[in-house]
Amino acid sequence: MGTSPTNSPTAAPTPNIVIVGGGFAGLAAAKHLKHTPANITLIDRRNHHVFQPLLYQVATAAISPADIAAPIRGALRDVRNCHVVLAEVTRVDLARREVMLDSNAALPYDYLILACGATHSYFNHPEWEAIAPGLKSLEDATEIRRRILLAFERAEYESSEELRRAALTFVIIGGGPTGVELAGAIKEIAATTIPRDFRNIDTTTTRVVLIEGGPKLLPAFAPELGDRAKRDLERMGVEVLVSARATDVTANGVRIHAQGAGQAADQFIESQNVLWAAGVKASPLGAALVGDATAPALDHAGRVIVTPNLSLPNHPEVFVVGDMAAATSAHPGKSSQPKPVPGVAQGALQGGAFVAKLIARELQSATSPSTAAASRPAFVYRDKGSMATIGRAKAVAEIGALKLGGFIAWALWGGIHVAFLINYRNRLSVLAKWFWNWLLFARDARLIMQPRAHESRGDTSSRTLSP
Repeated sequence: MGTSPTNSPTAAPTPNIVIVGGGFAGLAAAKHLKHTPANITLIDRRNHHVFQPLLYQVATAAISPADIAAPIRGALRDVRNCHVVLAEVTRVDLARREVMLDSNAALPYDYLILACGATHSYFNHPEWEAIAPGLKSLEDATEIRRRILLAFERAEYESSEELRRAALTFVIIGGGPTGVELAGAIKEIAATTIPRDFRNIDTTTTRVVLIEGGPKLLPAFAPELGDRAKRDLERMGVEVLVSARATDVTANGVRIHAQGAGQAADQFIESQNVLWAAGVKASPLGAALVGDATAPALDHAGRVIVTPNLSLPNHPEVFVVGDMAAATSAHPGKSSQPKPVPGVAQGALQGGAFVAKLIARELQSATSPSTAAASRPAFVYRDKGSMATIGRAKAVAEIGALKLGGFIAWALWGGIHVAFLINYRNRLSVLAKWFWNWLLFARDARLIMQPRAHESRGDTSSRTLSP
């Protein structure tokens, strides 16, 4: 990981660029530094990159985990100046310019790109996480899939009608794209995929409740698209509660406080299946940037507040991109105020590419980060649109002034998501499975994977059932 050997004692050492995170931003940065005369080290605690926009499809048994993931080493095999390290970063010493790993090893850097993403936020209720899993990783997706499928298995041989109804009730907290997509997919599974698979229950009676704290679903979209998503979900049989928030989450259900017209102000929904899609917080590594009195400030979500060029104030050699950064986008030629960069895949991809190009230009001109900082351009985020799928031939899309719904939006959503998968094998596999699912209303990835230690935890969800 050190400097490259050289025959000349006066030759400048090869600079070290360390990238933390193998998500969209980290991979984009590494690939754009492919021809840069530098040693690049990419660190991630997992060996694979995950296409997060399709995680919900794994969680709802439409596709398998390998369809949306690829080994990081394989993705970067052509970036010959990049070394991949499977490890977890515990802290960053800004003063010493070192990244500390969980093995106690220290990696020096000349430039550092932090792209560690985000995790779930339970709004000061960490005890809810065990009851209501979120969706940020393949492990999350397979756990949610396990819980969804086990719910029907439990209901099949449940003698108590009250407990059977609770087993067939799903509550999703959060009405953003993930919540909308999960709600529609679970209702489709119950209504069209598995009714003939069970003998003692009618899966079409499954209750799916979607709770959104704000007045509209999909708050980042145009209001009319949020209204359309609500209508489509309700036609599918999903109960949508807006202006409602969860005040307590227990193993027996969710207590909510609602302010919308026609809704009970306080109610308790009995459910054995609660899923979390309400909030995110940045990687905790932002709070582990230490070493001197100029450690960066964090916003309310734990994101690192960066300069317009995505670097740290007082540390121009360190960049933070993607969901981990509280970044703004400039507007060239306009006097309007910069706008926050949304926490979406495109923001991460564009941010990773932007900082990589800055670093490459500075290395080419042999300019130090402190000297170059004053002349760096501001990051400009180019919004390429937002999309969310609701169900079979149902989706919404907002691309500039164009607002679409229904089959056209659904086809556009599918085409764009397939195009951005990391390799051709994944694209072909996903296309083939989507076509099969469309043709036969099938979801063939319905595998219940038990946690390895479920017996030692007293997990009774896998006990032998008898009629």
